[in-house]
Amino acid sequence: MRRLNNIGTIIFLFVAISVVPLTFVRSAVGAAGDTPSAAAQPGQSAASPADSEYVGAERCKTCHEKNYDSWSKSVHFRTTLDTRGGPSKQGCEACHGAGASHAADPSDKSKIFLFKKASPGEVNARCLTCHASGPTHLNSPNSFHRQNDVSCIDCHSPHHATVKESLLVKSQPALCYSCHLQQKSQFNMPEHHRVNEGLIQCTDCHNQHGTGGVWESDHLVRQLRTSDSGDFVCYKCHADKQGPFVFAHASVKVEGCATCHIPHGGANPHMLKYSNVNLLCLQCHTTAALPHGPSMDKVMDAQNATQQQACTLCHVQIHGSNFSNYFFR
Repeated sequence: MRRLNNIGTIIFLFVAISVVPLTFVRSAVGAAGDTPSAAAQPGQSAASPADSEYVGAERCKTCHEKNYDSWSKSVHFRTTLDTRGGPSKQGCEACHGAGASHAADPSDKSKIFLFKKASPGEVNARCLTCHASGPTHLNSPNSFHRQNDVSCIDCHSPHHATVKESLLVKSQPALCYSCHLQQKSQFNMPEHHRVNEGLIQCTDCHNQHGTGGVWESDHLVRQLRTSDSGDFVCYKCHADKQGPFVFAHASVKVEGCATCHIPHGGANPHMLKYSNVNLLCLQCHTTAALPHGPSMDKVMDAQNATQQQACTLCHVQIHGSNFSNYFFR
């Protein structure tokens, strides 16, 4: 009997502990009010007082219908479907800021962010509030475009883009040529990468939003997409030159492809820096180091022997070899 009494006591205490807190919670909720709107619904954030400053894209349309129509056909329109960030991340006001004050007095344009009147730094900072985490924008602080005060809207237009992809103001390569005139002339040389023909684009090799830049040989590698050393972007197409080789050409391995080649285009076959291959080799391989090699007099002599006309007649695997440390085969 004593054991049964103990079990009954334990059951009574368990029920009391369970019921009393539940009763307390119900009474507290009843005291706070039973209206469902008093608390945020599942999946929604509580309204912020600042939300009243946002009027929505439809309100902007009443005055800016042309801009609204072009914007509604762009990828930015999908911001209106994402409610997670609240009104400050949706529609026109995601870029131009809260529009309530401007809507109340349309003549006062100081209340909104105007991209055309902002500095390049301010424009870039505004765009990067959303785009900074994108895979192509991670190195924006290192961008040569940013360092030269090129803003996002110099290449992109949210309202008046002529190229749907990336909202570009012009298609490639015309857009790039508007600033890079030297490269435009190089692509018009007899030997060139076929950018003008549409086979490749500038952005196949370069990340316009920034990667890095280092000195390599006698040129600056600018914002190459695959590595700051520059070579790996070449190997995307010229895979047979990559190796690895048992006997690697030191200049290729250490200084890179642009030691011998002009990347965009030139007058010489294979886009070489010199028309005479021997002159190219003599940049590194002097006659003092290679007694059998061509002297400068023989290089300049049009009547020199056949074996002296080009080093690559013998050293045929000039990028690297698996069989000969002299690159004979």
